[in-house]
Amino acid sequence: MSKGDPTKVIPGRTPESAAMVAGIRRAMAITPVLNCLTYDEADKIRAVFSDLIGQKVDDSFSLIPPFYTSGGEHIRVGRNVFINQNCTLYDLGGIDIGDDVMIGPNVSLVTSSHPVAPSQRRACVVAKPIVIERNVWIAAGVTIIGGVTVGENSVVAAGSVVTKDVPRNCLVGGNPARVIRSLGDD
Repeated sequence: MSKGDPTKVIPGRTPESAAMVAGIRRAMAITPVLNCLTYDEADKIRAVFSDLIGQKVDDSFSLIPPFYTSGGEHIRVGRNVFINQNCTLYDLGGIDIGDDVMIGPNVSLVTSSHPVAPSQRRACVVAKPIVIERNVWIAAGVTIIGGVTVGENSVVAAGSVVTKDVPRNCLVGGNPARVIRSLGDD
């Protein structure tokens, strides 16, 4: 890991891994409360989600449960953010969601993984941040992995797997996601 590299490496059986497990336990206690709420309980959803992430969300924030996370305390959301149902945010590496973002159903933002080498696979967790810039639409069933930034005004097509940064003002799709075309105000 070089200077300025946002990658987190958390070896097993350390104070850092114990803190990670404590965060998971905390999230597992809060998310069932969130997931019992209905669409019409928007104020309660915002209150419970605020507790989950450790900061108050804007009154324009909207989420349709169920919702899943590995911790919650590393999620930051802007104003006028919409998260549809059945989304999973594994946030150990940090997830930053800008203003005016729409996230479709069944989206997974996964910041953490394991080393590929068989001898190291269980030795640690490796986590990298995900940044979703302003006015992005992430369509249904998308998976975005750690280390990715989705540029302002872009759209990620349904079912895509995003493994590399998405430029601003474009439509990406596929597995792995590739630029389909530039976007403007047609």
